[in-house]
Amino acid sequence: MDTGSGAVPHTCRVVVMSDTLIRAEGVSKKFCRSLKKSLWYGLQDLGQELRGHRHGGQGELRSDEFWAVHDINFELKRGECLGLIGRNGAGKTTLLRMLNGLIKPDQGRIEIRGRIAALIALGAGFNPILTGRENIYVNASVLGLSKQEIARLIDDIIEFSEIDEFIDSPVQNYSSGMQVRLGFAVATALRPDVLLLDEILAVGDSAFRAKCFNRIQDTIQDCAVIFVSHSMPQVTRISDQLLLMNKGRRLASGPDLGEIIARYNSLTAEEAYTARSEGSHKATIESVSLCDSLSNEVAELSHGDPFAILLNTHLPKAIQHADPRILITIADQDDSPVAQISDRIDVQDGIERYALYLHFESTPFNAGRYSITANLLLGPRGELAHRLPRCVGFTVRHTFVGYAPILLRPSHYSVRPLA
Repeated sequence: MDTGSGAVPHTCRVVVMSDTLIRAEGVSKKFCRSLKKSLWYGLQDLGQELRGHRHGGQGELRSDEFWAVHDINFELKRGECLGLIGRNGAGKTTLLRMLNGLIKPDQGRIEIRGRIAALIALGAGFNPILTGRENIYVNASVLGLSKQEIARLIDDIIEFSEIDEFIDSPVQNYSSGMQVRLGFAVATALRPDVLLLDEILAVGDSAFRAKCFNRIQDTIQDCAVIFVSHSMPQVTRISDQLLLMNKGRRLASGPDLGEIIARYNSLTAEEAYTARSEGSHKATIESVSLCDSLSNEVAELSHGDPFAILLNTHLPKAIQHADPRILITIADQDDSPVAQISDRIDVQDGIERYALYLHFESTPFNAGRYSITANLLLGPRGELAHRLPRCVGFTVRHTFVGYAPILLRPSHYSVRPLA
């Protein structure tokens, strides 16, 4: 498939003597903020194409237009997985829609060799009034499979999707998780040459996500995969190169996953961590800060560095008998808890304000973005007196990039041969 912005009609160009399955050269797409102007511009562009001129003009932006994707270049070979990352609105899904042929680029060209399977939107490609079984046949037929070939694959698809009990029910009755299960099972069972996945693993339980990762790792040997996700652990688990986008443009790309993820984290760090106070306020947390070994407040740590968390609290005399204690939760970029610290506060008669200093010999976290939530609890049942969610954000840097949030270092490591 060749999608481009050259003269009409758009011709197919066969890629030979290469195992490159995807090539994008200067790919750009612009949209219009105004619906009325967008319709008018669409008619103008259609007229230009009918006269044999370039679709999208010469690259100029008309009133209310903006670049959703601008000048993106990359190549992907068989056996490679490109992780496409960026904040919401960066242009990732628009780029995938162009790669899948759903929309046409205004500039540049896209060359794709082989069969494409894509999961870009929840339920995309499914007819809601057809059953799951009927949708399998329709989707496989669109990809060029014969009825006999589909019959050989359908049992594997149904088994992988784990919805055999509902396979003959209309898809419109499926939950979002069931639709993802069926869509992913169909896309990967057909053994495509190019597999496009857009945030599909954000839906579904952990057991099914594990199955999906295993299937992707089996499939990737014979195809090229583009995987879009906001979860850095998921991206690093299967990707061997990354493309970071921001406001439609390429910020960084290449095989250095750690450096590119660090740049992505610097973008998300711009989001303010605001402490929305919660709780009864019978006692309060006045401030929370992250410090280095010299007690300097920091926003960045390196893996293995010593660090400390400093909290200033106000405990009125009326509640000091209630056995106050602190609970700190550290969460990753997906807001999933990765560590907790809990300890009692030893109060002294007549003193209401306390500085709590929690020192740690080593930073155990992998490279990524993390946040701290502080809780002040009272009594044996843990009544919430005060809570500051995501009150401190920090980044951890490390040369090794894995998909687990905690990276443990053994205190002793040895290797000995066995007879």
